[in-house]
Amino acid sequence: MVTVRRSTVIDAPIAAVWDVLRDFNGHDRWHPAVARSNLEGNQRTDQVGCVRNFVLESGERLRERLLELSDKQHSFRYAIVESEVPLINYVAEVALKPVTDGDRTFWSWSSRFETPKGRERELAQLVAEGVYEAGFEAIRAEVEIAQSPWRGPAGSTSAGGAAIEGTAMVIDRHGGPEQLHAARVLASPPGPGEVRLRQSAIGVNFIDVYCRSGYFDLLTPPGAPGMEAAGVVVDVGPGVRHLSPGQRVAYACPPVGAYATVRTMPATLVMPLPDWLDDVTAAAGLLKGMTAEFLLHRVHKLARGETVLIYAPAGGVGRLLCQWAKHLGATVIGATSSEEKARIARAAGADHVILPGEASLEEQVRALTRGRGADVIFDAVGRDSFGHSLRALANCGHLVSYGQASGDIGTWDIGGLASNSATLSRPNFGHYTDTPEKVAAITERLFDAMARRIVTVEVGRRYALSEAAAAHRALEGRETTASLVLLPDDAERGSS
Repeated sequence: MVTVRRSTVIDAPIAAVWDVLRDFNGHDRWHPAVARSNLEGNQRTDQVGCVRNFVLESGERLRERLLELSDKQHSFRYAIVESEVPLINYVAEVALKPVTDGDRTFWSWSSRFETPKGRERELAQLVAEGVYEAGFEAIRAEVEIAQSPWRGPAGSTSAGGAAIEGTAMVIDRHGGPEQLHAARVLASPPGPGEVRLRQSAIGVNFIDVYCRSGYFDLLTPPGAPGMEAAGVVVDVGPGVRHLSPGQRVAYACPPVGAYATVRTMPATLVMPLPDWLDDVTAAAGLLKGMTAEFLLHRVHKLARGETVLIYAPAGGVGRLLCQWAKHLGATVIGATSSEEKARIARAAGADHVILPGEASLEEQVRALTRGRGADVIFDAVGRDSFGHSLRALANCGHLVSYGQASGDIGTWDIGGLASNSATLSRPNFGHYTDTPEKVAAITERLFDAMARRIVTVEVGRRYALSEAAAAHRALEGRETTASLVLLPDDAERGSS
């Protein structure tokens, strides 16, 4: 019997390390030895008993079963049930413990297995160095990058080459748009599993406002907001196979930090752009389009003949929801604040648009539906609209509250949902885009819809990156009817 034990300390809190490791099928995103991986059947990644199939970079195939997983103890055990590598009766355990001296994590990885006589030393070395040590280094890079999405002038550079200097719009403390200010930043050479980008267009989304204000805890100052951008690959780190220097790419996901001209980030989050999709349109519509896709196809699989109510139908997400819902055969009702925005909503496919007036929103919806109400409501407003939305639902209707432009919805008694047997969803973008497989499925459908003109992204005002505060003011003031984009200031456009 061969026993292998390795341990290390990671300069990141235990929650950050555990968030990566507990994904039993996610090692193809961070481990350089794993080429591809998938779970059998429809099992969850944290489901005890689930089996993952994976292929090593060297070509061998393996199957592993999750035996135990404890979020309380931050540990899990797994066993190899089939392998082209002679690791017989292989059982391994991963365990994390917090280090009291600083916000660090102690990680131990151990295993026991049998192997043919004469190969004990070779296989022990393969497991200890080829798997465990490489895994330690890959996770260290993964979580430390995730914990520090913004690298300021004091950021370190690696031995792989020189850092690239650029500009970012950052905040030193949470607050209003005036907190955004320009700062020089360094994009370090990419490490294992990383890519370095020169960004040409950056999307502005309401989630950026929440990050800047501190309403969402995705951004710890000092740092840059932003979750969406397009640009070109400068260089890639070891283990990156799907991207190459000079390639046009985009992303729409955490960690925040997109408000910058240059950036180094995990490569698994970045996708190649099709030739027909320009950078500005990609930056303007990727996050909003991905949101519309999972709202209509995953949170609520919209069926032909259903009646859907869409708030802010002239906005970025709302306009795409109108277009896509109409294509899917729904009756679309938009709810907006002005006749100008109503015209935009009708052009996007809304069959009816309701405006503030003597009759309440729910009264107008029921008048349009002969008293029945809406089958599904996509509500991005929040506090000011939530009660109206509940009252506008048909029996057994579905309220999808995916934003709170007017503020948090507050506390509601769940018993009130029984009045019309309502279903309530509060989807989180990150939970639908937290693996490359999920992102690939969503963007495949989105790109197809864009190529076929089922949905079109309207680019609104383009701001210089230095004008990010003005873009936020316009967004918060509900002055926009299309997607906003930040572009590098003239001095940096086209630089190399």
